[in-house]
Amino acid sequence: MRMKLSSMIAGTALALTLTASASAQTLLTGADTNEILNAARGYGAATLTTQSNGDPQITGKIEGITYQVYFRNCTNNEDCEDLNFYLGFLDIKPTLEEINDWNYNKRFSRAYIDQDDDACVEMDLDMVEGVTAEYLDSQFSLWAMVLKQFAEHVGYN
Repeated sequence: MRMKLSSMIAGTALALTLTASASAQTLLTGADTNEILNAARGYGAATLTTQSNGDPQITGKIEGITYQVYFRNCTNNEDCEDLNFYLGFLDIKPTLEEINDWNYNKRFSRAYIDQDDDACVEMDLDMVEGVTAEYLDSQFSLWAMVLKQFAEHVGYN
């Protein structure tokens, strides 16, 4: 009986330690622009600039394709609640059927034709509660895949 109790206490202590270390992990928010920029740089060249309203923006390049990450829902041009990954191809004018095919067959992003009939694709990341550096990296990895597949889908060479 004493052995079982001792094993139970040890198991509970281990579970509490693992839970504490997981919750002690640093979470990144939309205020962590330098860490987000560094994540983008893991996939290619990237610079931090500002949007016309003063909110942060990253302009990056993955395999020769330029994209933007817009920081959205910011307070005083910082403490942003979410990120909007954006790619727009000038002068690539897909059909509505091609865009619908993308949206029907792909997950995690949305494609559309903008006001100039150009091909666009976006993906959002909610940062309100924070994300781990690993999760942020996985989102940039997903974005890199979306970017390459969309470029191929609309005929960008």
